[in-house]
Amino acid sequence: MTRQTALLERPGTTVPPPPLDWLTLGDAFEAACLRRCTPPPTAARPSAVLAAYAPVEFDREDAAQRMQQLLARLDIPVTHEVAIGGLRRRYELHRLWVPQEHQDAYTRMLHAGWWQGRRELLSGPHPGASPARRRSASRLAAAAWRSALLAAGRHVRRHILGVRFTDRELAAVLIRSAAVLDVPARLRPGTGCFLVSVAAGPDRARILSSAAMEPARGAAPEPAWGQAVPQARRPAC
Repeated sequence: MTRQTALLERPGTTVPPPPLDWLTLGDAFEAACLRRCTPPPTAARPSAVLAAYAPVEFDREDAAQRMQQLLARLDIPVTHEVAIGGLRRRYELHRLWVPQEHQDAYTRMLHAGWWQGRRELLSGPHPGASPARRRSASRLAAAAWRSALLAAGRHVRRHILGVRFTDRELAAVLIRSAAVLDVPARLRPGTGCFLVSVAAGPDRARILSSAAMEPARGAAPEPAWGQAVPQARRPAC
């Protein structure tokens, strides 16, 4: 419990961006979570300039399609490229590029979505909060788990459903999101990564049901959540 509580502690030193409306917030927050689930691009060097304009890479096509769908809703154009990697075991790498002239808008939108969505979830229920705000918290919690199940390293065992990634703040958000969805979650720090898991049975079923892909506004239908999806070929940590 001490470790989980520590994850939620963060000094408020940054200036908050302007607030987003609820619909825009949901899309921007989910896109930010998808981005935070992924490791740094393989072609990027540790440079601040390259980091700002580096693409986001996914090992699964459905994660890349979801990111592309969300950015389209946010009026941010993106290019989807597919590369083949591996020697004995071949795999596809889905790389999304945002044109340089849209990078500032892309960065601002994801920053605002992450900052506001994280605050809404981690600050807990607000006394006298409107029904719209309470529904928004549930949608944000579902979006966080949906992005993790799509883009993070899945850790599935007979007794748990887990996701593994390296982002400390995302771990805190997932723990809180599970609580918002009335599901207890566990955090287990590993070597260079975090494992967040829920128990098999009703808890697992509730997370999967809450994180089911909703129909896109004005876009092609998404693959059904219950369909078999291959595991990510590149470990998250």
